[in-house]
Amino acid sequence: MSATGRGAPAKSATADREIVISRVIDAPRELVFEAFTEVRHLSRWWGPVGFTTTTQSFEFRVGGEWDFVMHGPHGTDYTEWITWTEITPPERIALLHGESRDDPNAFESFLTFAPDGAATRIVMRTVFPTRELRDEAVEKYHAIEGGQQTLGNLAAYVTEIVRKGAEG
Repeated sequence: MSATGRGAPAKSATADREIVISRVIDAPRELVFEAFTEVRHLSRWWGPVGFTTTTQSFEFRVGGEWDFVMHGPHGTDYTEWITWTEITPPERIALLHGESRDDPNAFESFLTFAPDGAATRIVMRTVFPTRELRDEAVEKYHAIEGGQQTLGNLAAYVTEIVRKGAEG
């Protein structure tokens, strides 16, 4: 029997190092997945409110990389790097995200895309190397709010595509 009691879910071994954000998006799963996998879409919605993204290179495949700069609303640029570690269309993406390829503080993110009626439930689970790095991301960089805003931008973007498709 688990220490969490009968019927209670067992606590994840990484729970103290992770952030989990989810959102239901009123768009088909295939479209939501596509918006995460094609640079022509990503550059339109990626990042928290007020941020823009400039892609320097992008290759969506396991082992491929996305080098980009996020431009903050107050003029600060943030160099970012992602490599894709797992791709299972249209269900799951896993990635490693840091400031650069050799960033010792890079974190892992696991995204799942599940049908929710005609909509899609996206869950973004981010696991940091240490609890301290997770806490710093939450307190200094507002990672929870930023993640919620990023998924909000994604939702607005794909909902607009669906709306335009229905009009045309």
